[in-house]
Amino acid sequence: MLMAPYRKKTALRPAGNTGFSLLEVLVTIVILLIGLLGLAGLQARALSSQMESYQRSQALILLQDMASRINANRKNASSYVTPVPQYLGTGTSYSIPTDCTTAAAGQPRDFCEWNNALLGAAETQGVANNVGAMIGARGCIYQTLAPASGVVAIYSIVVAWQGLNNTAAPIVVTTPPSPANCGLGLYKDRSGATQEALHRVVTLPIGIADLN
Repeated sequence: MLMAPYRKKTALRPAGNTGFSLLEVLVTIVILLIGLLGLAGLQARALSSQMESYQRSQALILLQDMASRINANRKNASSYVTPVPQYLGTGTSYSIPTDCTTAAAGQPRDFCEWNNALLGAAETQGVANNVGAMIGARGCIYQTLAPASGVVAIYSIVVAWQGLNNTAAPIVVTTPPSPANCGLGLYKDRSGATQEALHRVVTLPIGIADLN
C-alpha cells in the first residue's frame, strides 16, 4: 500500500493582521517626532529666558555703576542729567572720546566709561566684538525732583535695551520724564516696525541731599 508523503501543516495567518507590526512602528515614530519637536521648543524657550535674565542682570549692574559715580560726585549731580531724547550707549549723540583717560575727571569721564560699558566693552569676543552688555543698550539720567535748600534732589537712572519676546510696553509719562522715555521708539521687530513691546527698561531712583 502506497503512503502519501507527509506534509507539515502550517497555521494560516488571518488576513486582517497583515502589516500590523509596521503600522505600530509608524505610529511610534510619529509620537517620538512630536515629543522631540516639543523638546526642541522647550529648549528654545529656555535659552530665550536665560538671555532675558542675563540682559536684566547686566542692566542692574550698570544702574549701580552710575549710581556710585553720581554719589562720588554729588556736588555736580545735576550735570549728569541727560535731556530727553538724549541718551548714552547705542547710537548716542554725545561726543564720546575713544580713550576715556583723555576726558576730564568727573562727569565727562563717567559718561565716557558708562557709555563704553553700555556698549559692552567690559567683555569682548574675538578682536573687537563687545558682548558684555544688552542688545541695543541705552542709558539715561532724569531729574524727577529739582534740588533746593534743605531738600533731597531725586534722580532716576535708567537703562533700556531690546528684549527677545513681546511683553507689555512701558508706560510713557512726559513730565517728569518716565523710564519709558529712554529709548522710546528705537526698538524694532524683524520687519523693521517700531515695537514698544520689545522695549525693556529698569530704573534706580537715588536721592542727593543738600548738605550745605
